[in-house]
Order: sequence, then C-alpha cells, then structure tokens
Amino acid sequence: MPKLTGAEALIESLKEEGVEHIFGIPGGAMIDVYDDLYDESGINHILTRHEQGAAHAADGYAR
Repeated sequence: MPKLTGAEALIESLKEEGVEHIFGIPGGAMIDVYDDLYDESGINHILTRHEQGAAHAADGYAR
C-alpha cells in the first residue's frame, strides 16, 4: 500500500463516505487539502466567506 499524505487520506475518506460537496474557506492550515482537492473531480468545494456561514450552509444543504 502506498503512503498517503494527511490531505490525501482525508480526501480518500471523504470519497469513501460518498461526499460530493464540502463547504469552507481555504487557508494556511488547510492549504495541502485544497491543493489535492484541486485535482479531484468527484468533490465540489463551495467557497464561503465565514466559517459559521460554511457550517450553516452545509447544515442547510444536508437537510
């Protein structure tokens, strides 16, 4: 089994769970995830302007 970075492992886990959309704000702590997500066609990122807005948007979408 090839070694995965933390970002790759997270994206693989999201795909295994059937996640198609994620909500959030790119930033320094998550930049590796966003770099790998850029090449991933199965997960759509919804850009928000605030972390709380991302949580509310994800909650509303899930309902």
